[in-house]
Amino acid sequence: MATSSITSSTGTGSTAVSADIYNRVQQTMATQNGAATKLTATLTKDQTKLSGLGQLQSALANFQAIAAGLTGSGLSTTAASSVKSVLSAASTGSAKAGTYAIDVKQLAQGQFLTSDEFAAADTKIGAGATTTVKIDFGTAGGEKGFVTNGTTGSKSITIDSSNNTLDGIAAALKAAGVDVKVVKGDDGKFSLQVAGESGAANSMRISVSGDAALKNLLAFDPDGKQELKQTKPAQNALLTVDGGTEISSASNTIKDKGIAGATLTLSTSGKTDVTITQDASQIGANLKSFVAAYNDLNAKLQKLQKGDLKGDTAVNQVVSQMNLLLKTGGGSVSVSALNAAGVTQDATGNLAIDDKKLTAAITADSSAVAKLFTNDGRGIADLLSNKAGLFTSSSSVISKEAQLTSNEITSINAKRTVLTKALTAQANALVALYTAQAQTGAGSALTGGSGKTGTLFDMLG
Repeated sequence: MATSSITSSTGTGSTAVSADIYNRVQQTMATQNGAATKLTATLTKDQTKLSGLGQLQSALANFQAIAAGLTGSGLSTTAASSVKSVLSAASTGSAKAGTYAIDVKQLAQGQFLTSDEFAAADTKIGAGATTTVKIDFGTAGGEKGFVTNGTTGSKSITIDSSNNTLDGIAAALKAAGVDVKVVKGDDGKFSLQVAGESGAANSMRISVSGDAALKNLLAFDPDGKQELKQTKPAQNALLTVDGGTEISSASNTIKDKGIAGATLTLSTSGKTDVTITQDASQIGANLKSFVAAYNDLNAKLQKLQKGDLKGDTAVNQVVSQMNLLLKTGGGSVSVSALNAAGVTQDATGNLAIDDKKLTAAITADSSAVAKLFTNDGRGIADLLSNKAGLFTSSSSVISKEAQLTSNEITSINAKRTVLTKALTAQANALVALYTAQAQTGAGSALTGGSGKTGTLFDMLG
């Protein structure tokens, strides 16, 4: 919460507040501590929950990417890159055997903006006038200038006397969903760093109306005045396959666009060959990768259940429904056949593989084993992948919880702003009253430590 400018001092300046007056105000204001503490506790709880929901979505997305790689003929297909530093490759779906020449011309990246430096992260910037920061997202540098992408809505952030510091601005932007942090440089000075989403269509245009100092700090127009400094532009990944038409992607993970049935994960620019091989002997190795991915997901789910998302509906639904699929086979997979192939679930929810049983099953009928996991959407890998996809969709219980939590954080910050103003006004009135009493000899000052300094919310805890 932003602090008031009330300080105590033994100095004689006209704006100084004596230690006696400060201590007396502190004692009177202590009764107001409850509301501030409650808001802060609720905010911390919501921020923890929002972070946990983000971790949950990320864990599900990572698992889905691996599980989806087993669909179609991917279970018995391998993909290898000749230059692993350029990209890694995984087979998915109907990847056809062959060797493909890949030329990665550039990687996808998000825009990166930095601000001027300040001596401290909590230094007030400007006069505290109410200021609106608007962020639009689109493509910059074209003939028509900046063009909004039409899919990402603008963000509007309010800055006033309660949060007009680097820390306060960063917190307000984060609450609006902007990736921003305050960074301390080697010279000991502080600045804002704002990172945009990957892809050329996610460039930012930041307009500021209100306090001139904030406008001079945060404004960024790709076609005009730029107070923030751009150190990286937003751009798409560009590559060709076998010298064909250039492929553009907002992400460095490219599924099916470069090679049908394969996923390419780009690491740097350069050339490499990707070889797709189909081999039934690869089934065992791919199943082990799938089991490891599920166990990583299960470990994350259990950690969230015991920590950041303890008692949360969303994570409990994920655990319950994933376990149900494994226990029942989703109505299309024989659990006894899975067990016979050496794949079981232990008491902790982890999957385990019996190598001897799996090898024997693959030797007896590799196609039957493969169909247990991927079979036109009815295999266990298909079902788990689809379920993970549903949980990461924009209409999922996780997304809804995240939106509600984000809205509550915005509401709490607004309440904190109102409370800050009200308590600051009250504290200032008390300072005036007690100062007048001291000057006329009315009332009694409470003696405090010599030279004590502090602020209103030092008093409030």
